[in-house]
Amino acid sequence: MSNDRQPQLIPGHPPLTANASLQAALGGFEKYMEDEGFAVNTQKAFLSDVRLLGKYLGIGQPIGEIGTKNLNDYLYWLQFDRGVPCSPKSYSRRVTTLKVFFGWLYDTGVLYHDPSAAVVQQSVSSPLPSVPTEADLEKGLAVTQQLREGDDENSPDARPHLLLTLLLQTGIKKGEAMTIVPNHIDRSDPDNPILFIRYRDPGKRYKERKIAIDPDWLETLDEYLEQYEPSDTLFTCTARNLEYILSDVAQSAGLDKSLFSFENLRWASALHDFMNEVDADRIRQRLGLSKVTWRETKAKLEKLQQKQVEVYS
Repeated sequence: MSNDRQPQLIPGHPPLTANASLQAALGGFEKYMEDEGFAVNTQKAFLSDVRLLGKYLGIGQPIGEIGTKNLNDYLYWLQFDRGVPCSPKSYSRRVTTLKVFFGWLYDTGVLYHDPSAAVVQQSVSSPLPSVPTEADLEKGLAVTQQLREGDDENSPDARPHLLLTLLLQTGIKKGEAMTIVPNHIDRSDPDNPILFIRYRDPGKRYKERKIAIDPDWLETLDEYLEQYEPSDTLFTCTARNLEYILSDVAQSAGLDKSLFSFENLRWASALHDFMNEVDADRIRQRLGLSKVTWRETKAKLEKLQQKQVEVYS
């Protein structure tokens, strides 16, 4: 059977072939991950995993001579014979590394078959999060809107509504919310405002991104800015105080006070887009996830979608 796929070419190196060693394949694998936008930490972990495979098989082992039995024997060695504890999470990641590494070699025509395809991935994913339903969110938004308007006894407070709507529209993490400054919000086009997520740590620049926000949110923002007059970051209180605000909103809405956590609202935001058939890569980029992390996230979203359908069926 002929193989029409072209062998992998790495700038500055001869074409990678099935006779190349694991050591020789590492450079191409690293470039592949860089080009695909893998997170820096993921790249380091995957390269370390391939080197560990090389320690077991021999770093000079030709990649074309590695079969499924070799990989299964290696995984058994990791768990029982290496003499070093291998947590379920580390084991699962190393299986993922094998599938990504050998899948890349197969897809680029270096290998005629993928020896990792038959390797069983043992799932050690965390339990599904407790995502608030649309009805739960409507109750919460009714509470924050009432706080925003105020009443005879309480002055208007836009902060709870600003926070809740921000998290639902963007799905950003708590740490990301805490580092927003007003000039991270580009309102030069009032009909298409954009939130820029920035990182001070150069090692996390790959997480930086821009997220479109609802133009109506700017009205709440202006009310908040007038009320709180932040001098630096958008939110003038601690992260713990923001958590208290969200739990108070949930409790006032008659819900479990832990339901409106930053993490649960992040999932609610992603699930809303997922159920509305927003392009998967757009959701991934908005959340700031690598393609590898997105795999597990997408699987969870599919399960959460099924749960939501059952609730309303």
